[in-house]
Formats: sequence, C-alpha cells, structure tokens
Amino acid sequence: MSHVVVVGAGLAGLAAACHLVGDGHRVTVLEREDVPGGRAGRLTREGFTFDTGPTVLTMPDLIDRPLRAAGSSLAERLELTLLDPAYRAFYADGSTLEVRHGHEAMRAEIHRECGSVDAAAFDEFVVWLRKLYLTEMPHFIDRNFDSPVDLVSRPRAAAKLLAMGGFGRLGPMIRRRFADERLHRLFSFQALYAGLDPESALALYAVITYMDSIEGVYFPQGGMRAIPTALADAATDAGAEIRYDTTVTALVRDSGGRVRGVATGEGVVQADAVVCTIDLPVAYEWLLPELKVPRAVRGIGGRVGGDYSPSCVVWHVGVKGLPQGKAHHNIHFGQDWNGAFDDLLRGGTLMRDPSRLVTIHSLDDDEAAPDGDSTLYVLEPTPNLDVGRIDWTAEREPMKERLMEFLQGAGYPTDVVVEELVTPLDWKDQGMAAGTPFALAHTFAQTGPFRPANVDKRVPGLVFAGSGTVPGVGVPMVLPSGRLAAERVNQLLGTR
Repeated sequence: MSHVVVVGAGLAGLAAACHLVGDGHRVTVLEREDVPGGRAGRLTREGFTFDTGPTVLTMPDLIDRPLRAAGSSLAERLELTLLDPAYRAFYADGSTLEVRHGHEAMRAEIHRECGSVDAAAFDEFVVWLRKLYLTEMPHFIDRNFDSPVDLVSRPRAAAKLLAMGGFGRLGPMIRRRFADERLHRLFSFQALYAGLDPESALALYAVITYMDSIEGVYFPQGGMRAIPTALADAATDAGAEIRYDTTVTALVRDSGGRVRGVATGEGVVQADAVVCTIDLPVAYEWLLPELKVPRAVRGIGGRVGGDYSPSCVVWHVGVKGLPQGKAHHNIHFGQDWNGAFDDLLRGGTLMRDPSRLVTIHSLDDDEAAPDGDSTLYVLEPTPNLDVGRIDWTAEREPMKERLMEFLQGAGYPTDVVVEELVTPLDWKDQGMAAGTPFALAHTFAQTGPFRPANVDKRVPGLVFAGSGTVPGVGVPMVLPSGRLAAERVNQLLGTR
C-alpha cells in the first residue's frame, strides 16, 4: 500500500485525503493548527464562536463527492439549511432587493421591485446560466490540464462557450440583459470572488452567479466550520491519520530530486507522494527555495509575476442584541460602484465609497452566540499587499472606527462584547501570498489551462492543491482541487 502525505487539513487537503484513502492509499494529513479547516477556520471567545473563512456555501454536491469517496455521504455527515433569501441587498438610495431561492420566487421579486421587462429577462438569464454551468463545469473546471493545448481536446465545448459569449465581459453582458441598475450589481458582484471587477471579468464567471443565485445558498448546522470537521471525520473513519499541531518544515527528496516525504519538528515522515496545499508562492518560498518560481505563481513582495486578487479586512464582532430586518448574508452596496473598483484594483487605496458584506451566522447557528446576542462577520474588500499603499499597522484602529460607524448607520446592534480585526498583514502572516485569502485572480491568463498547474515536472512526487492552482478560488473550486490532486497522485504512482 502506497503512503501519501497531505500537507494541510483545509478543504482542499481534506478532499484530497478522502479521495486518496478511497483509492486505497495509506494517508497521513499533517496540519499545523489544532483543528481542521485551514482558511475555513474558527475563532472562539467568551461564548462567541466565529467562522473565520468562507461564509457562502453553494453546490453541496461538491462536498458529497469526497465524502462518498471515503465511504460516507453528505446526508450522513451534515445537516444543511437552505437560506432564503440567500442575500439581502441594500442600496445607497434606501431600496432593497433579495436573492430568493427558486426561479419563480426570484422572478416575482424582480417583477415587484424592477418591473415586468426585467422579470422576463430573468427567464432568459436563467436558461443561459444553466447552459453555461453545464458546459463549463465538466470541461473547464473539474479536470486536470497538462498544457494550454488541452483546450483543443474538447473543441465542441470550447466552441459552445464562445458562442454563448463566455469569453466576453461580465459587466457589459449583465447590462445588456437588465435595465435596472440594481440588478447589474446583484448579478455581477460575484466577480470579486474571482478577484476581478465585473468590467474586466470574463462572462464565463457568471457560473458563480448561477451557483448562488439559481442553485441556492446553504448553511450547515454547527456553522461553516462543520464542513472541514465532516471531511476530517470521514477521512479518519476510512483509515486516514490526521496529525494536528504538526508543522512541515521541508520536503525530503532523494538524489534524483523525487519527493520521498516531509520533515517536521518531530522528525521525517516518509511517503511515496506528497500533496501540498500551502499557497503556491509560499510553498515555493518555504519548501522549494532552490527552484525558480514559475512566472504564473510569482507576486510576493511586488515581484513581477502573477496578478493577485484583492484582499479584505474582516471584523469579527460579538455583540449584545439581535439584528432587525437583516438576513443571514447582507450586501451593502456603495453608490460609486465603478470608482470603488478603481480604488481597489488600480489605485491601491481603500475604497472611498465601499461596498460591504455582513454575515450573521448566529441567526442560523445556535452555538455561535449566547442567547439574545449575535455574531457579525463584517467584510470590506481592500487592495492586496502587492498593489496597496496602506500602512495597516497605522490603519487598524481607523478601520474599526469606520466599520463601527457603518454598522450603527445600517441598524446593526453595536454593543460590542468581543471583537477581532483581520487585515492583509494578518493574512500574510498566515501564509497567504500578497496578503490575500483569495489567491491568484482569475484573469484569462490565470484561468483553466493557464492557471498554475498542480504538478511541477522538476519535483516528481509532489502535487499541489488549493486555491492557487487548478481550478481556482472558493469552496466550489477547492473541493474539486483535492480530487484533481488525488487523480495526479494515482497517475504518479500508477495506481489508476
């Protein structure tokens, strides 16, 4: 039985472990923290528990897949609640829109708030989104690429995507379909998940809009942190070993350069293959310092190379009191939409008129806060450290003050019991390149076969997984990333 070491018990690493153990490998997962989750982590203070990473769960079947590979299932491991509305959007003019679950409910919302023409346009939009997803997922997301030439291996799918306008721009495409400017924002803000503004994002990234606006947004009992726990439990029940509080310090390689294991503070763990989920540029810097970093994954410290997504500040706030008139996910759009992106992506400054996300996990998670209290997850996009010109040491307290002023003005409870602000400097300290938790942006040159590969021919026996490699950023991407890494391991070891 071959032995595979997985570095990191985040979602990608745990998905890889589930698939690998299901394929008959002996699997050891090494995690530096004392709990699973990685970026999908948790913070507990004075009776409040915060999910510190992703807050939006879509496409739960992508969780079911690795669980089934390990002999379990989503139904066995997680209890999900459908969030309806998925989002409540607040606009600068005082109006609101909700992203409702289901075609008819969302159509009725648009008809009531935006009129019959936009409601009819939504019917056509749903058909287009569904075709886009069915074309894109199997051919361009859930597969390994060995080179850009692989694009021509499925010419019919590529031609279909081209004919559908997938290689156009998202913002203009949305504007052509809908008259109400509020819908332009509601159906294009998802471009930020891909690290881009809607005007430059490819229209094919409307697939993210499909995932949350059509397929629905869910919340697991026990919080988002329940997802890595479920994956970890399934992997260990199937025979994998997870060692927490264990930091990998080096790769062990033989005289021919092949990876034969890893070194930790406790000694060497030998392996036939290693799956590494450390952020790619950081992995090269820490574990492969002798190699020239591939151009696509450079970018640390402003070096010429990869384009990184914007970063963000997240303010975790435990407050007394319950919010009124708010949903689980609340988007507060600023008035100057395009100007905010200019600040964020090109000016390297804080947005003068920011849009913000406020997630209230405690509305659907009884463990998140004491009775009568609430947890607020307040996110504001910021420049990453490569393009930003912000002194975050000096900016921490002013940022808290601005976020508090925003919460008060938006009607949230603000009697603070506990709080913690996470800035781009903190993301960097956690091992995230350019100080962003969103990795490489999904520009055309960093998408699909052009994205950094999950293998480096110079380092046989090593496979990468996570948001920095294929297929990309976000929970619906990093879970398949783990499966694709397991597929690579099987190819390397000749087991499939």
